[in-house]
Amino acid sequence: MIRDWNEESLDHRNALLYAMGVTEADAQRPIIGLVNSWNEMNPGHFPLKDVVEEMKREIYAAGALALELPITGICDGICSNTPGDRYTLPARDLVSTEVETVAELNMLEGMVIMATCDKVVPGMLMGALRVNIPTVMFTGGFMAPGELDGKMLTLTHTKQAYAAYIAGDVTREHYKNVVRCACPTPGACPFMGTANTMCATAEVLGFSPFGNASVRSQTPAWHELAKQAARTIVQAVREQKRPLDFLTQANFENVVRYMMATGGSTNSLLHIPAIARQGGFDITPETFDRISREVPVLSTIYPNHPTYTMADFSAAGGLGAVVRELLAAGKVAGEAKGMFGTIAQMAEASRNANTDVIHPAADPINAQGGLAVLHGNIAADSAIVKFSAVEKAAWLFEGPARVYDSQDDAWHAILKDEIKSGDVVVIRYEGPKGSPGMPHMETFMAAVLGKGLGTQIALVSDGRFSGATGGLAIGHVSPEAYEGGNIALIQNGDRIRIDIAARSLTVDVSDAEFARRREGWQPIVKPATGWLKLYRQSTTSAHRGATVYWD
Repeated sequence: MIRDWNEESLDHRNALLYAMGVTEADAQRPIIGLVNSWNEMNPGHFPLKDVVEEMKREIYAAGALALELPITGICDGICSNTPGDRYTLPARDLVSTEVETVAELNMLEGMVIMATCDKVVPGMLMGALRVNIPTVMFTGGFMAPGELDGKMLTLTHTKQAYAAYIAGDVTREHYKNVVRCACPTPGACPFMGTANTMCATAEVLGFSPFGNASVRSQTPAWHELAKQAARTIVQAVREQKRPLDFLTQANFENVVRYMMATGGSTNSLLHIPAIARQGGFDITPETFDRISREVPVLSTIYPNHPTYTMADFSAAGGLGAVVRELLAAGKVAGEAKGMFGTIAQMAEASRNANTDVIHPAADPINAQGGLAVLHGNIAADSAIVKFSAVEKAAWLFEGPARVYDSQDDAWHAILKDEIKSGDVVVIRYEGPKGSPGMPHMETFMAAVLGKGLGTQIALVSDGRFSGATGGLAIGHVSPEAYEGGNIALIQNGDRIRIDIAARSLTVDVSDAEFARRREGWQPIVKPATGWLKLYRQSTTSAHRGATVYWD
């Protein structure tokens, strides 16, 4: 047994289990928690209820007892462009606390953590590393892409269609049809957003069955993977195999390498460092920057590609095929172990069925990885851009600053055509402490794309982005405005220069002028109560994961 019980404590627990129909014999089995984020407000997590009973049967047949423990499962999309979005990133740390609590309070012998979406997957992994009992993860699979008039649709197209409707480029009826058709089935949104990026993180780290991160939700293959996860957790409990028994720095660097090869979400620069920190590993923006220069882009799906989705990626071989190509080129550590085998075994079990969707390393889409870490007098610590979603024509961009202290102000400005081609929009006081909560700036950038201005307008922000964001969108500027970073001192008309190839983000303002502007400067303090107030008081910067758990 993983846990140490005295007779009185165990009997006291068992008396409560008997009240719910657990037999005396079954109470002697190792208890495995199905820590499930299923709910009826999140299509990514909605399918997870489908597999609970079959997982319970597999676990029981293998000699243990599975009991379901529900926890929070939020969806960023539900609250996009509302004040509720300030809660999505802090929810990651809250989920990690829930996992820690249900595992330790209930003295679980092991866990299957069940999640799909942006903040819940990394939150669960953070909690699992703190608890460090046998754990596997099962993720919910991707939804089918939408279609309208023969064209591919995803959730993010609804925002672009709204901007086009306001501009008079499409009818209201067309806009509403986009909304109706964008999300046809449950599962994770089928683009290379944060949800699919984080599901891939779980698999590459070694927590999920091979193939789980690139399987269509609710399919027979997905159900079989759920059963495999259930059988594996019982074996792990029997062997007392804990996450920190197999995780190494190489596991985490493999995740970063995979992100670079697939143009993963910029949110990975918040989540992967925060997860790693819980296990005593050190992944920072500097790690991403180093690896981005070593690993080429091998696969692009929307928003990095105009039409390919997770359906195309899965048919081509999915995550395993990318890993196979990276291993063949010596770009990942094949010896890294997980609950289901090594990275080398994952690669061996995979095939690349479409080299247009997943390129060999000898024929990359881009010679360097899909994310870049920028520095300069706007971002003394760092800023992030997903340049795999930026047309090369915009990799070098210079223009006058148009400054806004909230996304809402900037969004209304672009809908009213107050922002012009060539402008560099600065949205500040949207960072971890400034907003607080660091909401994503997806709505503004979707409006930019919806108006056809993707290469003509740049955005620089201390907020973050949805993984589906395209265009020249630079986020995570650190230090943020609330903490007195230079982004707080930029004025309308200052010339900003972005050079992705040189990894630089600068404004034509001297140190002396910044010092003059800083005199008498006071941060804008946006209202926050309860959990958001606690988060503002305790969180680190985006440069260090934007987490309250950074010891």
